[in-house]
Amino acid sequence: MLPLPGAAASSWSLFRQRLAEKLNGINWSVAISFWLFGLINNVLYVILLSAALDLVGPNIPKGTVLLADVIPSFFVKLTAPYYIHLIPYSTRIWLFCVLSAAGMLVVGASSNAADAGSISAKMTGVVLASLSSGGGELTFLGLVHHYGHTALAAWGSGTGGAGLIGAGAYALLTTTFGLSVRATLLASAGLPLIMLLSFFVLLPHGPLKLARKEELDAHAASEDDDGSVVPETAGLLTQPGTDHAALSRTKLSKALRSLKTNLLRARKLVIPYMLPLFLVYVAEYTINQGVAPTLLFPLPKTPFKNYRAFYPTYAAIYQLGVFTSRSSLPFIRVRTLYAPSVLQILNLALLSAHAVTPFIPSVYFIFMVIFWEGLLGGLVYVSTFAAIREEVPEEDREFSLGATTVSDSGGICVAGFLSIGMEKALCGWQVSHGRDWCERL
Repeated sequence: MLPLPGAAASSWSLFRQRLAEKLNGINWSVAISFWLFGLINNVLYVILLSAALDLVGPNIPKGTVLLADVIPSFFVKLTAPYYIHLIPYSTRIWLFCVLSAAGMLVVGASSNAADAGSISAKMTGVVLASLSSGGGELTFLGLVHHYGHTALAAWGSGTGGAGLIGAGAYALLTTTFGLSVRATLLASAGLPLIMLLSFFVLLPHGPLKLARKEELDAHAASEDDDGSVVPETAGLLTQPGTDHAALSRTKLSKALRSLKTNLLRARKLVIPYMLPLFLVYVAEYTINQGVAPTLLFPLPKTPFKNYRAFYPTYAAIYQLGVFTSRSSLPFIRVRTLYAPSVLQILNLALLSAHAVTPFIPSVYFIFMVIFWEGLLGGLVYVSTFAAIREEVPEEDREFSLGATTVSDSGGICVAGFLSIGMEKALCGWQVSHGRDWCERL
């Protein structure tokens, strides 16, 4: 841990020394690869959420895009830990890249139209990108098990960078430079190529090859123990189909035992890891999609020229907070995961109360709260997976890292449903009390 400012041990020389110790021995190929994995896997998700207003217009709740962006990912994370190990990592990477690129092309191609058919096409593209994002997070966090703490820290920082770069670039390109939504989305379809290069060119594959060899050795030993390996002479005395049937029964029995074991593993993860991650995501995404569109002020008192600019700006500030905290893992860890989750719920209550009865005097105070919201969310995310790496037994760790990802998607799903109702209710309340800004987006 780095020295705290003002502490007796705090000095710049000591700070530099400890920082150098933490950076010494880092495999930069691994670090850069996982940073890029986190960046590309999440950046399209962020771009789509930032584009929610442009994709569905002001009359459809932005939570609709959130749900289309997260429900497919949620079901992938819910089910895939029990079968995805059967698919090689290289095959998964190709599949996720194709899905995400196809999704962005579909969304971009239909972005100019606003009829029901085009909105359906946009949501189809969002679903494809969501499937890729969910499977990608599950896969890359599983890979972290083979590459260690550096990989986890780089992945967390990359996912935070995805939020900052995705939201910031979208706001900059469409608001400041005036690039069309269609051009921005179509250009983003090429980003998955970076993931392919990172995995097949930059990432050292030694740890994966070693893990594969150990897996094959363990599998062979298990078959020997079970007596399922048939001697070469057995075919001379038995019917041709007999051994195949016995082998099929053995494989089915092993699969059922593995499923039961994994379900027991997952149950042990709920209270210490899954629940606090779930709660923090429910609160922050309810803020982002349900409350933030109603946090508006008279334009002369803000730096904006139109009300549309509030929403992507909030998204960019939130992602700056997420990036900052997700990049802090080598230096800062929270051991009590529930404390920041409760603070996030208080943020939701504070901003919801302001949307109903304005009492925060300036939009700049809202900026500060949104940044704080991002800090809390990112800190819980990286601290949860760091705790799993440290506290879960090694033989359960790869599964546990992947299985816990269902918590953030589950929380976002719940937030999506909540935000649809909240945005409508808060906007309706504001309009009935003389503040119709939410209808001018």
